[in-house]
Amino acid sequence: MQVISSKDNEFIKHIKKLKDKKYRDLNNEYIIEGIKIIEEAINEKANIKQVVICDDCEKTSNIPKELMYEIAKQECVYVTSKLFESLTDVTNPQGILAVVEKNTVKSQMAGNEEQEIDYNQDIIVALDDIQDPGNLGTILRTVDSIGINQILVSKGTADSYNPKVVRSTMGAIFRVKIIECEDLENTLKEIKKHKFEIVVTSLQTKNSIYDIDYKRKVIVIGNEANGVEEKIQKMADKKVKIPMLGKTESLNASVATGIILYEYVRQKIK
Repeated sequence: MQVISSKDNEFIKHIKKLKDKKYRDLNNEYIIEGIKIIEEAINEKANIKQVVICDDCEKTSNIPKELMYEIAKQECVYVTSKLFESLTDVTNPQGILAVVEKNTVKSQMAGNEEQEIDYNQDIIVALDDIQDPGNLGTILRTVDSIGINQILVSKGTADSYNPKVVRSTMGAIFRVKIIECEDLENTLKEIKKHKFEIVVTSLQTKNSIYDIDYKRKVIVIGNEANGVEEKIQKMADKKVKIPMLGKTESLNASVATGIILYEYVRQKIK
């Protein structure tokens, strides 16, 4: 078994470059790190390109034998602990990471969505320039939790494969197809042709999120600071807000998304 120890190794350079969004986009790959998320990737049959294992890290001994058996079926690369430390973004690394192919579809123009979007779902979630990686990751996890298999993200939304996003999805990144929209407004116009209504959150309405029927709806979640952009507000079929009893006027984007989506769940199971 060969153990890589040189930082000048071409594969090691490749791993380090994957920390940059442009390089991730170019190679259609990203990094996952830790025992649990690699187990999720294997269980969900994600396209794992390589598994990088720290040859002399103590915490690799915590990998269950059953999982190690599955990992051994992958292309494994072993590195020294010093080299692994130069690759990890985690404070307490577990000595294992992997390179995975993205689960992303890029929508370049109106019309392409016909082959990309699953119109059999009751609701579709669209993100309009969500900036915080933690919010994005939590939203992806929430979307997965209610059984939605896709999400639309605008061009200005944070990178879904940012390491912080990937960690906070807790494995949902493997189950939710991410559709990157070059022009979210045009994409929403196409969706409306399939008899979906556009729903946006707004403080400029008296309508509550509890007042609408969540069937064939696109829920648009806006930017943390500015909300849903005006041109999308204008094309919305319904504007709603989350009723609040306290003095706070707005909620964190991921919290608001969870409240809205679980009203859909309540209607679904009642």
